[in-house]
Amino acid sequence: MAGDHYFTAQPAAPADRRQLEVELAGRRLTVAVAGGVFSADRLDVGTRVLLREAPAPPADGALLDLGCGWGPVTLTLALRSPAATVYAVDVNERALDLTRANAAAHGITNVVAGRPEAVPCDVRFAAIWSNPPIRVGKAELHAMLRRWLPRLVPGGQAYVVVQKNLGADSLQRWVEADLGLPCSRYAMDKGFRVLQVIGPVTPAG
Repeated sequence: MAGDHYFTAQPAAPADRRQLEVELAGRRLTVAVAGGVFSADRLDVGTRVLLREAPAPPADGALLDLGCGWGPVTLTLALRSPAATVYAVDVNERALDLTRANAAAHGITNVVAGRPEAVPCDVRFAAIWSNPPIRVGKAELHAMLRRWLPRLVPGGQAYVVVQKNLGADSLQRWVEADLGLPCSRYAMDKGFRVLQVIGPVTPAG
């Protein structure tokens, strides 16, 4: 079912769970992937661009992978910042199960995977990395970013990868106009933009 992974907690597509070899944080890992989860047969191009271009994450604090899928960004953040707590957020329960399983399979213990409402309201993030689900539509995407980007700590940074022809430039303008947060084009590669968002001067809440 096209787009099933974006919208449903329990995807209708058969799971067809299988193994995939990927390189994350300089390590070769075997991970579990499945149908009904974004990019189930490979490490997608947008995520590769994000992982290659984003700077080193903070060494500690709370980090957020928004729209974790099977967990490539989560695993990278957790491996690069073992003293941090990495929150992996998705609406897709199958994706969350995969992220938990992939972290456990490699002895990664600093990952907390759950639905958005499971993240305590008082948690503020030193960094947010995201390959967001652009195809959910502008209203849903904006609601998601409006919920999470203001939860950056003062001076915290978010890195969001968006395909140029799917509205990266208009999203950059929206973040600045609607959220009042500085947003700039940090990197460009393979038709993707990596947008950098700087956290509010005072924390949300």
